[in-house]
Amino acid sequence: MKAVVYNKFGLPDVLELKEVAQPAPKANEVLIKIHAVSINDWDWGLLRGKSFINRMFYGLLKPKTDKILGSDIAGTVEAVGRNVKDFKPGDDVFGDLCANGWGGFAEYVCAPEKVLVLKPSDMSFEQAAAIPQAAVLALQAVRDLRPSQSGLKVLINGAGGGSGSFAVQIAKVFGDEVTGVDSANKFELLRSLGADHVIDYTQENFPDNGKQYDLIIDMMGYHSIFDYKRSLSPKGRYVMVGGGSSLMFQSLFLAPLLSLIGSKKLGILPHDPNKGLDYLKELFQAGKLTPVIDRCYPLSEVAEAMQYFGERKSKGKVIITVD
Repeated sequence: MKAVVYNKFGLPDVLELKEVAQPAPKANEVLIKIHAVSINDWDWGLLRGKSFINRMFYGLLKPKTDKILGSDIAGTVEAVGRNVKDFKPGDDVFGDLCANGWGGFAEYVCAPEKVLVLKPSDMSFEQAAAIPQAAVLALQAVRDLRPSQSGLKVLINGAGGGSGSFAVQIAKVFGDEVTGVDSANKFELLRSLGADHVIDYTQENFPDNGKQYDLIIDMMGYHSIFDYKRSLSPKGRYVMVGGGSSLMFQSLFLAPLLSLIGSKKLGILPHDPNKGLDYLKELFQAGKLTPVIDRCYPLSEVAEAMQYFGERKSKGKVIITVD
């Protein structure tokens, strides 16, 4: 089968399309013919060998083995292991493989049945591939870490990206007043998704505007943990979903200490892969959640797709289609 692999950390030019052995499903796995897969921040970080935590798990100087990225897949079941009960050949499925070795930038992949759900017939493979990691992160940040169940003042930093665009829509489902922070060229998109207010991060430093929010969901991470605390309401919560190593360090070690002082809570989202996928399917079928897809690239152009993703200009998700 064809797959896009890399054997050293670097920029997208280290990615190579080549023939590799097609995997065979283990007893509790299914073999999936991939139709679409999306790019996430984790793919971008692993490709470049960022951060140090990634290198600890996947190789200090280079990947431990030839690596195939791509965790959010959508495709059709080709074969099942002897212990698989929930799926059969011909079923259309989708899910996040980040806890099971990635492997989505390929024609086929094996995955445990527990990480997959059936794809609704009214959902395209491209839409399905856009959902698993990005929408699950958004759902867990908005729904599971709410400081209260009533309508909140929510700020989403990086609201026009993959996970951010889902977070805006999910917050509106919960009746929240949403402020989206991103570049001005994404304002039309954010308003169409339901954002009540928009802030151009190139023109305004929102921690300095004096406003406070009940929930801050941070997809970008370019402020300090102290800036975020200042922007929280007295019982507000800050949730780091994405960002650089500096803020990650602050969120891991300073945020717990700051959370002990007063009633404001700060920390990193404890991601639980695939949790809530069935609920997200319900929102999609009810017309309350629409994946935002910026561009689609064929498998042969994964390097170009990764380069575009890395420029941080995409509105919503970047999708790889596999013929």
